Amino acid sequence: MFVQRSKLLFLYISVICLGIFVTILTYASIAGDKPDCQSVFPHDVPLQDLDSRQQELDRKLSQLRDLEVTLRRSYPQKVAAIEQIVDDRHVPTIYVITPTYARTVQKAELTRLSYTFLHVPKLHWILVEDSPTKTALVSQFLSRCGLTYTHLNVATPPVFKTKSADPHWLKPRGVLQRNLGLEWLREHLHADTANGVVYFADDDNTYDIQLFEEMRYTKRVSVWPVGLSGYLRYESPVVTNGHVTSWFTYFRPDRAFATDMAGFSINVRLLLDRPEAVFKNTVRRGHLETNLLSAITTMGELEPKAHNCTKVLVWHTRTEKADLRNEDKFKKRGFPGSNPDIEV
Repeated sequence: MFVQRSKLLFLYISVICLGIFVTILTYASIAGDKPDCQSVFPHDVPLQDLDSRQQELDRKLSQLRDLEVTLRRSYPQKVAAIEQIVDDRHVPTIYVITPTYARTVQKAELTRLSYTFLHVPKLHWILVEDSPTKTALVSQFLSRCGLTYTHLNVATPPVFKTKSADPHWLKPRGVLQRNLGLEWLREHLHADTANGVVYFADDDNTYDIQLFEEMRYTKRVSVWPVGLSGYLRYESPVVTNGHVTSWFTYFRPDRAFATDMAGFSINVRLLLDRPEAVFKNTVRRGHLETNLLSAITTMGELEPKAHNCTKVLVWHTRTEKADLRNEDKFKKRGFPGSNPDIEV
């Protein structure tokens, strides 16, 4: 017990010391832009020295995040206390809304996703189950994940669900779950004080952590390419002279916002100011994103990220459905299958 407390105290002190660098960088920022080395150190310092110091600051920041991840994973019940140490009110929070549903690979998907989120500072995960109740599997997983989270649930009516033989695109998915996440934000945040962005992250996609820093300072709505989407290598906004002018996609490029759910983020104040902006189960195929974005912005107001939409930082991946055929073969031979009490 003494060793554990000593280790925790050492990690806390380390985080506090390294946190000084975050404070320096934050207070050096101007008008919401991310600071660089020249805004932290005097302008008469040689450029080579500035680059060296910038690299040192980046290294310290990386160490800080690694220590924070270690703390979160080792002491998930102390997440709130850890955040008080490393928190900075000037850095916008990223609110990630993720619909999820029960299936064999659910815990594996959530585990992979949580490890990505652990490396993103100031992230609040709103995980919404497609279920009439909160399941024990997800509840226990979240209690150990080390993230700041909100656990919600709402069941999708059968009429809006696809059947096992249906293509995945036949009906909109995760509609009620994303709307419940938006409802939670509108109930718990105030437009005059909220500071952050909202991102809709499906539990089976793959995310580069750089994506979250790209979206963090979104003023209204940011957009970027999505890899392996739309049966193409990628789908993307088309950017001309720094502005989005059209969409690179095969399916209905004439849509007002022909983007994937993973391809945009929204300033949270924009959503708080427009309570009518929600997803709808009754929209035409492929218009889920367009229906929402049309209620809050225009193409001319979009903010292209990821080097003017020339880099892919998120991929529309799907985990292969688990093949458990040998479970039945065991039973047919009179042998017990795998232990159902072992959570997978």
